Amino acid sequence: MLKKDLRKKYKDLRSQLSEDAIVDKSLAIANRMLQLNVWEKTYYHLFLTIEEQREIDTEFILQILAGKDKEIVVSKSDFDTFEMTHFLLTDNTKFRTNSYHIPEPVNGLEVPVNKIEVVFVPLLAFDSEGHRVGYGKGFYDKFLSKCNDDVIKIGLSFFEAEEVISDVTENDVKLDFCVTPNKNYTF
Repeated sequence: MLKKDLRKKYKDLRSQLSEDAIVDKSLAIANRMLQLNVWEKTYYHLFLTIEEQREIDTEFILQILAGKDKEIVVSKSDFDTFEMTHFLLTDNTKFRTNSYHIPEPVNGLEVPVNKIEVVFVPLLAFDSEGHRVGYGKGFYDKFLSKCNDDVIKIGLSFFEAEEVISDVTENDVKLDFCVTPNKNYTF
């Protein structure tokens, strides 16, 4: 399937999920993640939920990371350059929701990309090869291409893998894992 068709399909599927289903599936994803062998790292990049897009509630993952005393990194997006700036999440971090409904840190201690060891990647769909479909702006592909080669990329999805995304390009960065409520995929 083409990315544009997958975007529409999975936005429609998400829109049909009840609030309770989103919470239940998000919790199942967080619990499944605990089975991954990624917990010896220090710096974990986590996206914050865009509720209007009916995304996975990453609060459960945030609690796991905090409970494991990990350094949590969150981002601020620049929609002129499609680049992200990354900040350490602290007790003093203040957030503001941008015009795209993305919660972002107002300021804080900037974290260089080369410090980030694990990235939880938002997506709408993914395939059996580890390719993903996001919202189409390329923020994460740009960000991930600047990370160290050994950064661990973990997609999070309410839904299972598609067989193939037919219009993958060389700029698309593959996932290492994808976690759904029912399964952990390794690529």
